This record gives sequence, structure tokens and C-alpha cells, in this order.
Amino acid sequence: MSWEETYAVWNSRTDLDDTVREDLARIEGNNEAIEDAFYAPMEFGTAGMRGVIGAGINRMNIYTVHQATEGLARLMDTLDEKTKLRGVAISYDSRRMSQEFAFEAAKVLGAHGIPSYVFESLRPTPELSFTVRHLHTYAGIMITASHNPKQYNGYKIYGEDGAQMPPKESDMITKYIREVDDLFAVEVADKDSLINDGTLKVIGSEVDEAYLENAKEVTIDRELVAEEGKTMKLVFTPLHGAGGMLGEKALRQAGFEDFTMVPEQAEPDSEFSTVEHPNPEFTEAFDLAIKLGKSQKADLLVAVDPDADRLGAAVRQPDGEYELLTGNQIAAIMLNYILTARKNAGTLPDNGALVKSIVSSEFAAKVAADFGVDSINVLTGFKFIAEQIQHFEETNEHSFMLGFEESYGYLIRPFVRDKDAIQSLVLLAEVAAFYKKQGKNLYDGLQELFEKYGYFAEKTTALTFDGVEGAQEIKNLMIKFRNETPKEFAGYKVVAAEDYQSSVRTDSEGKSEEIKLPKSNVLKYILEDGTWIAVRPSGTEPKIKFYIGTQGDSLAQAHEKCDQFDAAIAEYIKK
Repeated sequence: MSWEETYAVWNSRTDLDDTVREDLARIEGNNEAIEDAFYAPMEFGTAGMRGVIGAGINRMNIYTVHQATEGLARLMDTLDEKTKLRGVAISYDSRRMSQEFAFEAAKVLGAHGIPSYVFESLRPTPELSFTVRHLHTYAGIMITASHNPKQYNGYKIYGEDGAQMPPKESDMITKYIREVDDLFAVEVADKDSLINDGTLKVIGSEVDEAYLENAKEVTIDRELVAEEGKTMKLVFTPLHGAGGMLGEKALRQAGFEDFTMVPEQAEPDSEFSTVEHPNPEFTEAFDLAIKLGKSQKADLLVAVDPDADRLGAAVRQPDGEYELLTGNQIAAIMLNYILTARKNAGTLPDNGALVKSIVSSEFAAKVAADFGVDSINVLTGFKFIAEQIQHFEETNEHSFMLGFEESYGYLIRPFVRDKDAIQSLVLLAEVAAFYKKQGKNLYDGLQELFEKYGYFAEKTTALTFDGVEGAQEIKNLMIKFRNETPKEFAGYKVVAAEDYQSSVRTDSEGKSEEIKLPKSNVLKYILEDGTWIAVRPSGTEPKIKFYIGTQGDSLAQAHEKCDQFDAAIAEYIKK
């Protein structure tokens, strides 16, 4: 059907959910908005789906949630009965409709006789990952749009290892989703009946306690925390999201007492009333934390995004101002501390490994090499880090030290198999305590690492292409980069080009070798000065992203080079 016909079908129904009906009334007469909502089904990729909340097949609503869950249920119907009855764990964050979507998913599963375990109230993504492993469910569902603006929500499916569903199963779910032609025909069971017969179980504090018991493993030097944790000043904000309760408990459990939650952002709020973008990558997300931090002369400010899988931090400088750290810098600081503490304690393994994405900095890799720790690069997506952890456990080939992505996601201990800002919050507080004991802070620690390993700088930019034509614009740009391989950027020659879709690395002399990673629509260029530039479409947003990693004789010079390369990319695009 055309988008006009699909819209007419939706508009003619008298049994629509109230919120969907209200949104249909809002866009009535606006053909551009109607076309965008109905021109194509919401894409379900390897990271699930994410979109604006509203009416339409290209929007997040109970009907698209029903459709996605029906895909998972049909996959589980193909399993043996014992595996199917392990069920699905479901959690959700503070966004509008999150709780409703969670229970709607449980109702679809219930119609298939599949048990579900739904949290009584919002819980963070890392706890959902933990819950899948803890309850030994077959799958997990997380309702979240992570750090997107307030009008968004999303839906992610996790596999039985606690990582996001692997490609094979994800592709099968996508196939089943596409077979659901009529979203309104998806069968849903009655919520109360499912609870009464035990098919839907509401969970809560008992899982929190199990997570927190495992989180004790994150603390490395308990004596240090006991000594410094009572007086080290920390400001923490969950940015109106799901990380407040668990984050506070994890800090207190570890021994940190002198911390303050930003009061205006401590409670869940689907409107994110104090921030336009609840994203710890952005300076504005720290405005209130900085104000509070200055009044308390806090050593460290930490923000986590609404589903608490990403963490950002700001550190006090000598002049009393605060400087935001990048995700790559936080990873390098944490890794250096982990390896230093383990080496001093005599517990650093001979086969340690850092696992990071191919678009993350080489800063942490340089630190790892200094301790004799291997660095393993994987594709973007934390499930690929989780795959490596699983491989380590099966083969004992390596011991996992840290996993991270430049986009502010880190994993310290593998009882979770996704990014975990709660773990990261506890460890980063310990790192701050480590420097405080020396009369320093994290800012000083970062400068020491720069002086020892070099001045690394990175920059990520994105072009957004919304609407019907956006996806094609992104495809066209990827085709341009792939078919017209750049010879240089900002006067620096490209010495190697890596195409992860064809799995081929080609040097400037035309010699090729295989890239031994799964295929992915990513291009990466290595320049003669060691700089690297990567290009990839976002898996969750209508964007094409450009990553730059470089090094200089000073941090200022490294940042200047980033800007030069960024301008060169923009110039290449215009050609």
C-alpha cells in the first residue's frame, strides 16, 4: 500500500490507542508529517529500533512494539519447549510510554505462552543485561532511546548471554517482523490474567540486590576507598533517567559517602525538563552539575544517560573550572588505573586484553601495550565486545581487562554484557580517590598520561538526513567514499583504506589483505602521520558519522589537526 492508503487505514479505525489517536489528530492535514510517519515501516536493525513516538508504521507506538515482539515470539515458537519457557526479561527507562511499551511486549509474549519478567519500575540497561543472565531467560527486551531527545523511544532485544541479540537470531526476528502485515492483528493477552496465572512475573528489589552483590567486584583497592571515599567530593546526575537509584546504592556500597545527586535531575522525568539533550557527551548536560560542583569544590562530576549505559565526566582544573573528558580519555584513565592497581597487587594476568571498537582512540591501546596487555579491535556495537568476552571464557585465550567504545560506553566486569555506567561510576570514583590520595585529581592524572603516551585527540561529527529522502542521501555518501577512495586529507596521504563491507584492506601501492572481522558498512582510512578517519552510517539514527583520531606534540596541536581533517572531509563531500 502507498503511504496515503496506510494512513487512511489507521485513520479509519475506531479502536486505536488514545495516544495514537491524539497524534493522528495532531498531524491531520500535514502531508509531509503524514508521509514521514507512514511511508515505510520502522527499520529493525541489529540494535533494535528507535524512533519518534507517535502514530504510524514509522513511529514508536504500541502497534510497532506489538509487531517487534511478535517477531521475537515467533522465533521463540521454533525453540524446544524447555528453552521457550525460560522466557524474556523486560526493563524500561524514564521515557514517555516506556512502561506501557514494556507491558504491551509482555502481553504479546503471553499470547504465545512465553513467560516474561517485567520490572516493577524503571531500571537501567545494564541491569536488564544482568537480569537475562541472572534469571537464565532466553532473551531480554529494553525499552529505551538511550540519550536521544525526549520525543524518541526505542526497543532493543538481548540474547541469552546478556548481550544484544547476535546477527543470526536478529536477522530471523527481522524476517518474522516483516511477515506481520497487519499490526492490528497481533494477538495480545490480558495483563491481569497473565499475572494471575504466573506467566507475567513482576520483579524488582531481589534483582537489584543480586546486581549490587556482583558490583562489589568492581572495586579493586578497598583500603584506598575506605580511606578516601568518606571525604572525596563527587557530584552525580542521572539526567532524569533510570540510573539514580542503582547508582546511589552502588556508590554507598563501595564506600563513597561524600557525594551529592543534582537535585533538579535526580527524579525520573520523561520531559527531561532541565536538558534539551540528556546526553553526557554534551557540555549542557553538566550545567547544573558544574554549578553544584563549584559550590562544593567537588573533585569529580559524573553524568549518566537516561538508561545508564553511557557515562560522561568532568574534572576540576587548577583554576576551579571543570573540563569535560572525552569517552576515549575516560577509558584510558580507567584502564591505566586498573592495570596499575592489578600490577601493584600482583594480580595482573599474563594474557590480559583490552577490547575496543575500531572507531575508538589508540590512546588506551598505548597504555595497554605498556603493561604487556593486548588490544583487540572489534566492530562498533557492544555485542561484539561481548562476543570477545564469551570467546575468552571458552578458550582462556585472554583475560578481560576493559571493554569500551568512544561513545562513552565502558564495561569493567563481565557479569554484564553491555555498556554499564553504574560499574563505570563506581570505578571512576575509585580512580579519583587514587589521585586524591596523592594530592592530585583526575585532571592531573590525564596530563600525566598525555606526557607519557602522547597527546591524543579525537573528533566525531555527524550529518543528519531526516525524512523520506534521508536514507538514500546516506547511501549515496557511502557509495561516493567507497567508489572514489580519497587519496589524501588536509595534505596528508592516505596510506591504507579499509572497507569492512568487503573485508579488504588496501595500501597505497594497491596491495590487499583480508580484514578478519564480520562484514559491516564501515570505511576507514589510515594517513601517513598515523591519523585515522572512519565513516559509517549510524545504526540507530538517520545520520552518517565521521570519526577522526590523531596525535600531536601538544593537546592543542592535536585538536587543531582534528579540525583540519574535519574541514577536509567536508570539502571532499562537496566535490
